[in-house]
Amino acid sequence: QVELVESGGGLVQAGGSLRLSCAASGSIFSITAMGWYRQAPGKQRELVAIITSGGITNYADSVKGRFTISRDNAKTVYMQMNSLKPEDTAVYYCNALGATSYWGKGTLVTVSS
Repeated sequence: QVELVESGGGLVQAGGSLRLSCAASGSIFSITAMGWYRQAPGKQRELVAIITSGGITNYADSVKGRFTISRDNAKTVYMQMNSLKPEDTAVYYCNALGATSYWGKGTLVTVSS
């Protein structure tokens, strides 16, 4: 079992920055990749960025050049979000792929225009 706890969400003006963090605990040895998804009101959950245990990253086209995913150990993953836009407003969820897919409870990011 893996538990994920997100932090770092909040309210920011358009053009601003936020840094999300996700701390994993439990059976972290089983994790092969971690990522961030988001779900805006009335929309489906979508992949934002992912990083593998080998450090390979992938981003949604909508955030390329603005968001950066990173990890400092097997337990913590970050996402630096710059040049935020109102359309980035969503609940952001941390995800870990291991024996199964694990999810955090989410953190709200609100970008005002």
